[in-house]
Amino acid sequence: MHNRQIPPTLSRGPLECLKSSSQAPVNQRNSLAVIRRAHVPLARRGHHGDGLSGRGETKVLKLKNLRQQDFANYTCEVSVRKVCDIPDSSVTFLLTTTTSPPALRLSVNETVVVDPGKDVTLSCEVTGGNPTPTVSWSRYPGPMPSRVQIRGGSLTLRSVIPSDSGYYNCNAVNSVGNPAKRTVNLIVRVMRNMTFQITPDSNKDSESLQIGRDLKLSCHVDAQPQDKVNYTWYKNAAPVAPSDSLIFLRSDPDMAPGTSSLEIVDMKFRDQATYSCVANFPGSKVPDLRVDVNITQSSVIPPVLTVPTGGGTVTVREGSWAELVCLVDGKPRPPVLWSRADKDLPMPSGDWVVETRDGRLRMNNVTRDLAGSYRCQTAPYNGLNIKRREAQVQLIVQYAPIVDPVLLDVRSPSNLPVTLRCTVMKSNPQRIARVSWLVNGRPFRPEAVNTQDHPQLRIENLRPGNNGTYECSINNGVGSSSCVFNVSARPYNPEFYYDTPNPIRIQKDNSYSYNLQWTQKEPAAVDRIIGYWINCQSVSASPQLRKTVISKQINGDSTYRVIQYSEPYTYQRPSDYVCGFEDERICGFTQDRSDVFDWTRQNQLTQNPKRSANTGPDTDRSGTKEGYYMYIEASRPRQPLDTARLLSPLYNVTARGPKGSNRMSYCISFYYHMRGKQMGALNVLLRVKSLAMLDTPVCSITGNQGPQWKLAKIPVTPIGPFQVVFEGVRGTGYEGDIAIDDVSVTKGICKQEKSISNQAVLSGGPAVQMDALLVCALLSLQLFHR
Repeated sequence: MHNRQIPPTLSRGPLECLKSSSQAPVNQRNSLAVIRRAHVPLARRGHHGDGLSGRGETKVLKLKNLRQQDFANYTCEVSVRKVCDIPDSSVTFLLTTTTSPPALRLSVNETVVVDPGKDVTLSCEVTGGNPTPTVSWSRYPGPMPSRVQIRGGSLTLRSVIPSDSGYYNCNAVNSVGNPAKRTVNLIVRVMRNMTFQITPDSNKDSESLQIGRDLKLSCHVDAQPQDKVNYTWYKNAAPVAPSDSLIFLRSDPDMAPGTSSLEIVDMKFRDQATYSCVANFPGSKVPDLRVDVNITQSSVIPPVLTVPTGGGTVTVREGSWAELVCLVDGKPRPPVLWSRADKDLPMPSGDWVVETRDGRLRMNNVTRDLAGSYRCQTAPYNGLNIKRREAQVQLIVQYAPIVDPVLLDVRSPSNLPVTLRCTVMKSNPQRIARVSWLVNGRPFRPEAVNTQDHPQLRIENLRPGNNGTYECSINNGVGSSSCVFNVSARPYNPEFYYDTPNPIRIQKDNSYSYNLQWTQKEPAAVDRIIGYWINCQSVSASPQLRKTVISKQINGDSTYRVIQYSEPYTYQRPSDYVCGFEDERICGFTQDRSDVFDWTRQNQLTQNPKRSANTGPDTDRSGTKEGYYMYIEASRPRQPLDTARLLSPLYNVTARGPKGSNRMSYCISFYYHMRGKQMGALNVLLRVKSLAMLDTPVCSITGNQGPQWKLAKIPVTPIGPFQVVFEGVRGTGYEGDIAIDDVSVTKGICKQEKSISNQAVLSGGPAVQMDALLVCALLSLQLFHR
C-alpha cells in the first residue's frame, strides 16, 4: 500500500481513485472499487456526503460539511477479481485541515520562438498545493522528443529542430480538486518551399505581359512562424523604392496568407528587368531564401499543355508499373499537378494532388483500383498565374478473371445429372481466351478457345466412379483463375453438439452411459441415410468417438470427438464415502471459476509458519500432522465478503426413494473449523443439474465457533443429479480462516448421534455442539419439504 498525504479542500473535496493497469485489458464490469475510512467501508451515499461516484475509470468520493471525525485516512481499494491474475491494488489518502489543490506558474512566456540548434529550457514552478503536487510534462501533438531531459518542473531540449515544435503541457497533480495545467507553445523557426507568381492585368483578362498594362509579381514561403517572415524586393539587384508605379504589399489580401506582392502599374519599357524576392527572419540566423524572376516580353510566354500522341490511354497489367505523361511548354515553365478526374479518391501516394516538375507521373505496383481518368494541369505558381491548362489521361489496368465459385462442395444423390457452372464476375479484358476442365488433375475435355459463354460442365449420371475434384480454368490472356468443385454422392459429416456430457446412468463394473447428440447437414442432398457406425477408443484416458454416416449407396466421412467428462462420485465401501482430502485430486472436488478466490489444501506440515494467530486449525479433524483439510485464508489481499466456492463431484440420484416416497434422501456430512473474532460465514448450497442450473442454500454457519472441529449433517432430497457447494465468505478481518474436512454424501436420512449435555459425541472424535446440526437440518427440511 502506498501512503500519500492527499486530502481534499475543507469545504468540499473529491478523493479520486484512478484505476490503471499495463498488464492486460480488463472488462470494467468485472472491476470493483471500494473506499474505506479508517478500515471501515463507506456506503455509496452518506448523511453528509455525496457518496462514491464514477467518471469512467476514476472513482470519486465527495465530502461536504466536513466534521472533525472526517479527518482521517481514506483507502481506495481496486480489484478486478483476479482476471488475468492481476493483483488487487490500493492507495491511502490522508485528509487533514491544511489541504489545497495544486497551483502552477510558468517562468517563460506562453509562446517561445527559437532558431534551430538552440537549447531550450521550459520551467514551471509549483506555487500551491498540500500535499506537494507531482509535476509531469506532456506534448501535443505527438510524443516527447527522444532528446528531452525532464527534472521536476524543468524541461530541457538540446539543439532543437523544427519537428520539436508543439505544445508542451506542465501538469501538477495531488489528487485534490482538479489538476493544474500550464501550456507553452514552442516554435522552432523554419523556412522552406519558396514560390513565385506572375499575374498579368486581371482587370482586362490578359494572359501575357504587355507594355501599358498592370503586372503583379508575388512570392510566398512556407514558414513558422508565418507572420514573422520579412520580404524584400530587388530590381536588378537594387532595392525597390516604393512609388506610384511600384507598389509593395507585404501581405497581399488577394493571395494566400503570408504572400508578398510587388505591383507594377502601367508597365513601361524601363520596368523590364530581373526582380528578386528575398525572405528572412529579422535577427535570426535562419538562412534567407531568394527567388529571381526575369520580366521581359520575350521571357514570359503563357504555358501550353499537351498529351503525347498515343499517350491518352495507358494500358498496363496489374502488378507492373505505369507512367502517365503531360508535356508542358512556356516561359517560365510551371510544374504539372496530377489528381484523380473521375473519382473522389486520393492519389496512390495518399495525397490529393501530386506535383511533377517534368509532367511525368510514375506509379509502381499498379492495382485495379487505380484504373480510371487522371487530370493533369498547370500549377498557378512558379509561372504565370492565369487560367489553368489541363488534360486527361486514361489508365487501364488489366487483371485475371474473377470467378465464382472459387471452391464449392457439390453433393447429389447417385444416378442423377449434375451441372457445374463457373461464372466470370469481372475480367479485364472481358474476352475469355481459353477454358479447360480437369478431373482429379487430368484433362477432361478439349480446350475451348475465344468463347464468351460462362463455362459449364454437365455430368449426366453421377456414379462412384466419377466422384472427385473438377477444376475449370479460365484465361483471358492476362492471367488464369479457377473454379474448383468437389463432387460427391457421399453424405456430409455428422456434427456433434460440443457440450460437456455427464453420465446418465452407471452400469456394472464402473461403466457409464452417455447421451450423445449430433446433427446431420442436408440429409436430403444425397442418397437416403440408413445408419451410423460408432467406434470408441481411449485417447489420453478420455474416450474418443468416431462416427461414420452410412447411406444407401456409399459411406460418408468420419467425425471424431473426444469426450471430456467427470466421473460421478460413487464408491462401493462405506468407508470410501468420506473424503479427507488426502489425495491431490481431492476426491473430484473442483474450484468454482465464478468466485473471488480459491480454497487451499493444507496440513500442519505445509502451513505457513508466519500465518495469523488465533484463527485456523492446527491439524486436520483426526489430529495428525500429516492429515489434510481444505481451508480459506482471510489475510490480505482478501477483503470483507470475498467468496470462495468448492464444488463436489456430480452425485447421481436414484429415480425413486423408499416406499411411500417420491425422492431419495441423502445426508451431507462434514466437519468444519471456524475460530476467530472476525469470522465470516460458511454456506452450503445444493446445485441441481436440471433444465436450469440452480443453487439452493441448505445450511449457513456464521460467527466464531471456537477452537474445535465440529460436525454438521444436512438432509437433502434433490430432484436430479446434484453437486454440493461449500461457500466460504470472508469476515471483517484477517482472524477469520474457515476449514472443512471429512466430507461425505450418503444415501438415506441423517443418523442421529447420542446426545450428552446437549452435545453429540462421535466415536473417536471431539464433542461438538448440537445447535449447528439443528440449524442446518431445519433449513434443509424447510427448503425441500414445503
